[in-house]
Amino acid sequence: MPREPLRQEQGWSLTELLIVLAIMGIVAALAGPSYQILAARGQARSATVEIASELRFARQLAMARRERLRVVFDREGRTITLRRADAEGVLHVYRYADKGVVVEEPTAGPELLFHPSGRSVTPTTIRVRDSQGRETTFTVSITGRVSVS
Repeated sequence: MPREPLRQEQGWSLTELLIVLAIMGIVAALAGPSYQILAARGQARSATVEIASELRFARQLAMARRERLRVVFDREGRTITLRRADAEGVLHVYRYADKGVVVEEPTAGPELLFHPSGRSVTPTTIRVRDSQGRETTFTVSITGRVSVS
């Protein structure tokens, strides 16, 4: 009787699977901190863009409504509030408490005032630090222009 040829079984041995899992675990352990830094950097960048947008929005709204508007920086509450300067009323509140950034008090004080012409009462500089210690600086010129550096 003729012998049947031996069939080769295909698949992975337990040792090979354990080696692949160990390599994947090492790669994940090395990539985890890098991912966290990247995520924190992205969130801080998003917060700085949103803060610049809030300042630009306040200027545009002052011009559109033809009234003076105040931007109030509350460092303890970690909010930026847009208020009417000559009457009562909060127009908008931006909360950055969960964004992982620290906004230092503006050089001209905790309030920024925009005239109906779009001009700022005083030029000011605002510094924003993220959790990694990187700093972004906003400058509001006397003309009301907001620039980020």
